[in-house]
Amino acid sequence: MDLTNATWRKSRRSGSSGGNCVEVADNLPGVVGVRDSKDPTGPALTFGPTAWRVFIARLTARP
Repeated sequence: MDLTNATWRKSRRSGSSGGNCVEVADNLPGVVGVRDSKDPTGPALTFGPTAWRVFIARLTARP
């Protein structure tokens, strides 16, 4: 998956201490990218839009 034109933004849930930070790119058609902000040239996970929505819905539905 080519993520060259991805526009990455840090998750609102990431800590401000520079520790566990996740970046998300949702500007590409048909794919949402997720990466570790401490390793921007490292691997990234990719999700289809439906899978991403399900993932987020399940995270936010936790008690």
